[in-house]
Amino acid sequence: MRISEAEERAEYALHRNDPADPGYRRFLGRLAGPLVERLAPGSTGLDLGSGPAPTLSVMLEELGHTVRIYDPFFAPDRAVLNDEYDFVTCTEVAEHFFEPGREFERMFSLVRPGGLLAVMTEVLGPERDFATWHYPRELSHVCFYRWETFEWLAARHRATLSRPHPNVAFFQLASPS
Repeated sequence: MRISEAEERAEYALHRNDPADPGYRRFLGRLAGPLVERLAPGSTGLDLGSGPAPTLSVMLEELGHTVRIYDPFFAPDRAVLNDEYDFVTCTEVAEHFFEPGREFERMFSLVRPGGLLAVMTEVLGPERDFATWHYPRELSHVCFYRWETFEWLAARHRATLSRPHPNVAFFQLASPS
């Protein structure tokens, strides 16, 4: 059963993600730390699904990068989806995709050749029993991934896949020849 848009928005509004919270910053550091190591100084990026209190964008801007944000509920300026970026981040958002194929196509289209798509989501591995796994219990979590899915996406988009953390996938797009 799909929850309504109003219920989905209300669920996200309950999240207490605060840019001043050191614990939340550590959590996002799983993606941010390895990402920054791979970025050229002054890179431009897009944080997709920034939520009600954008934090990853703040962290990356503190390190000298320019980051625009998009969130269908909290930062719905679709104009940012018309540009290309050195990197695109998607943290704890992919599990909310009702149409993951279309969403991943869009994310890859936003990344310049040679750029990075960075995705953070819980990954369903052989060690997890789906029936007892906590992740699907959140009603707004509707899509789940295995590493094989990310490998397929990387091959489809001619990207190199790396795993800087068990729940983080980096897709490095091929540079122009």
